Amino acid sequence: MISAQMIAPLHSAEAAPLLRHEFSLDEGHGPVVRATLRVSALGVIEAWVGGRPSSDELLVPGWTSYEWRVRVVEHDVTTAVSARTVLGLRLGNGWYRGYLGFTGDRALYGEERAGYAQLTILFEDGHVQAVVTDESWRSSTGEVLADDLYNGETIDARLSNDAWLHPGFDDSDWGAVRIVDVDEGLLVERTSPPVVRQGERAVERVWTSPTGKTLVDFGQNLVGFLRVRVSGPAGTAVMIRHAEVIEHDELGTRPLRRAEATDRFILSGGDDVFEPTLTFHGFRYAEVTGWPGELDPTALTAVVVSTEIRQIGTFACSDPDLSQLHSNVRWGMRGNFLSVPTDCPQRDERLGWTGDLAVFAPTAAFLGDVERFLADWLVDTELERRAAPLGAVPVVVPDALKYLDTGFPPPGATAVWGDAAVWVPWALWTAYGNEQTLRDAYPLMSAHTRSVAASLSPTGLWDSGFQFGDWLDPDAPADNPGLAKAPSGVVATASAYRTATLMAEASALLGEQQDAEEFAVLRDRIGDAFRAHYVEDGRVRSDSVTAYALALGFGILHDADRMVAGDRLAELVRDAGHRISTGFAGTPFVCDALAATGHLEDAYALLLQRKAPSWLYAVTMGATTIWERWDSMLPDGSINPGDMTSFNHYAFGAVADWMHRSVAGIAPLEPGYRRILFAPQPGGGLTWAEASLDTRYGRASVRWDIEGSELRVEISVPDGTDAVLRIPGLEDESVGAGTHTRRADVLRSNEGGGR
Repeated sequence: MISAQMIAPLHSAEAAPLLRHEFSLDEGHGPVVRATLRVSALGVIEAWVGGRPSSDELLVPGWTSYEWRVRVVEHDVTTAVSARTVLGLRLGNGWYRGYLGFTGDRALYGEERAGYAQLTILFEDGHVQAVVTDESWRSSTGEVLADDLYNGETIDARLSNDAWLHPGFDDSDWGAVRIVDVDEGLLVERTSPPVVRQGERAVERVWTSPTGKTLVDFGQNLVGFLRVRVSGPAGTAVMIRHAEVIEHDELGTRPLRRAEATDRFILSGGDDVFEPTLTFHGFRYAEVTGWPGELDPTALTAVVVSTEIRQIGTFACSDPDLSQLHSNVRWGMRGNFLSVPTDCPQRDERLGWTGDLAVFAPTAAFLGDVERFLADWLVDTELERRAAPLGAVPVVVPDALKYLDTGFPPPGATAVWGDAAVWVPWALWTAYGNEQTLRDAYPLMSAHTRSVAASLSPTGLWDSGFQFGDWLDPDAPADNPGLAKAPSGVVATASAYRTATLMAEASALLGEQQDAEEFAVLRDRIGDAFRAHYVEDGRVRSDSVTAYALALGFGILHDADRMVAGDRLAELVRDAGHRISTGFAGTPFVCDALAATGHLEDAYALLLQRKAPSWLYAVTMGATTIWERWDSMLPDGSINPGDMTSFNHYAFGAVADWMHRSVAGIAPLEPGYRRILFAPQPGGGLTWAEASLDTRYGRASVRWDIEGSELRVEISVPDGTDAVLRIPGLEDESVGAGTHTRRADVLRSNEGGGR
């Protein structure tokens, strides 16, 4: 069978190219049994068959490490073909040719967009007809005059005419196309879920700013675009700019940096509907300019866009602010899990930072079924690692930074960020119990761990080379987010210990016994060095919350030092007024470290603190997603003066993992929840909490209530699993499938919640 080729317009234009081919069905073979369309692009592609969109997917084929992988996406279009049919394509810049990164550069991967399509038609008698992109196609441009993920889309409705998608259209004045040479080995089957519309939100408020601007609030910081219904004189230009916050009663655009985040719509003179599907924005608010007449709020609808990930985990509790925090975590993940797991969805960045995901992966794996999504991203992580200087895991995947003239970061392994190579696969294994996912990632995991081993100093510490350290420690200056209280050597060495520990376990599990022994020796060497150089009588070097959280959370300390360190950690947390004093590295582990050493109420006090810096401070300020900085917005309503601040950044939302496991009390005793631990730890004045999880075996759930002096716990154990029920003050109990209810005295439970 003939194969499709990548094609591009003969002459490049800034407007989005249209590609067209009209064909007739082969005769004499009976009816069509099945028609399958396979598409791909250098850029992003939209396809129509017989005048209908080939699917409801967006930004196809998504962002991968294009140097080695370009996805091919397949759709069933059987009902769209007829005796005479048009196959039409539109190409956008996407990540391939658009602006990418924070230096103002574009077209990092290539200067031209190209499209690929192969329509395979199977007839009743077994005959197969193929319609493919080749030099016979025609090209032109349409209503999309400009498109960019950062800057937005410009659509001129006067140029909109879908006649080109139907048979009989005169395309004699269209241009020719040419073949773009692409190695067929780059084209791979898609294994990640698609990007789709996830829902809609109506306008909640329209008002006029002090400078006379029309502002709109959708009530939720989200990622997507606006559907705009508007009528007005032909040629009228409506401009919509998007942002996450309002500052001084105006649209807060400074955090966007170079990203224009602006869509421009030119009216046809009739009833127009605009959907800028070749871009996306991170926003809650919009500024509307040029609207003809008075703005009707129903004319604007926010379309939520994300990778299609099934929600599997829930959480709620008696504290509305804490429940809102959990909602913020979920919305942050939804907005940033768009083709790749990004740091933020709004400014001139939106990159796949590995450190954010390293700490957030356990939370993500509970909230949604992210196995396919993250396993696909790990494929690119390994490809980028192989190509990187020194064979180290890049700090962003796909690695756009290698094309930018920044000198940042220097080559070499990094703690936490590089450790995503091990921590993310382990989180997927723990959550889903799929050994193949772990095995597929094993070359990446082992290579990174050996890279860490090679980075250690002769002392066994990881105390040299570039490190992010405890990034965004709240006490760091706004213009120097890496200046943390915990020394980078302490953070890196502790992280290396965790990585070696997980690798020793993973190797043994997969039958790689020689590797298991190698990594166990590495683990012991790092642990010995950490304790010898950084620990004295239970005190950890720097005497910072992060240092204790990591040393305790990763199991580095000997028993004799553990409780001393735990007491000192609690003392530091109290001295800080139960306000956050940790950054990216320490934050995910501090509540666990406190609770595990008998300081559960300090963990709760930290979690429920409402004064900055804290998780709930942002909630009190009206946040609907997780912020990048603890004080991305200051108490007076002004935006943090730092050059880098985002209001949708999921990393600090990693605390939701502790909320699931400890506040509600549901965790895997075996990977994939084949055995489940139900261990609620009531505290903080909460009167109830609940969580549920759709495991591979069925739904598991837990709810506890405090009624007077009684603690009531109800759990549901799926068929095919068993569980351990651990209630403070009572003996552990093994239970089988079904619903189980237990009661305990609250006072006795509190007494049993110590060490």
